[in-house]
Amino acid sequence: MKINEKNFIKFLKKKNEKALDYVVDTYGGLIKSIVNKHLYNLKDYNEECIHDIFLAVWYGVDQYDTEKGDFKNWIAAIAKYKCISYKRKYLEEYSIQDLESIEITADNIEIEIEQQELKKEVDNLLDSLKPEDKKIFIEYYIEGKTIKEISSSMNIKDENIYNRISRGKKKLRMLFGNK
Repeated sequence: MKINEKNFIKFLKKKNEKALDYVVDTYGGLIKSIVNKHLYNLKDYNEECIHDIFLAVWYGVDQYDTEKGDFKNWIAAIAKYKCISYKRKYLEEYSIQDLESIEITADNIEIEIEQQELKKEVDNLLDSLKPEDKKIFIEYYIEGKTIKEISSSMNIKDENIYNRISRGKKKLRMLFGNK
């Protein structure tokens, strides 16, 4: 039997790989545009994220309910949440630009909005730390200061800064599920 828009979900639930091929062919462009929109600053991880989205569809298709909505909306929601997960997962590798230094043009308004959303996510993430630890994380990961600079400005030993960073990272992993 040929897989088409009327029967692909049934075959996908039966783990027919041709049904997954149909989903990739039909919804691949949508997924790629969502990933490019949300992970514009994580280009190295776009392909990995796209693969994870299709894996989530493959393993999670039993959770899809035709009565609750369209498959296109369901897969788009999965893509958006996977992108958010990737932003959180790789947040430590990227610093946030100072939003005041960005020259606003019609081309980069969307980028500015994305950066503001990312900044809010970072603030929400770091709010779970003690104020002193939050300050250390901001100075170390966002402002790019060295451990020596931070320890001298805060009058704390280098070893204590390393310990606070380590404990803070463990706490964030525990709270946000990236063990």
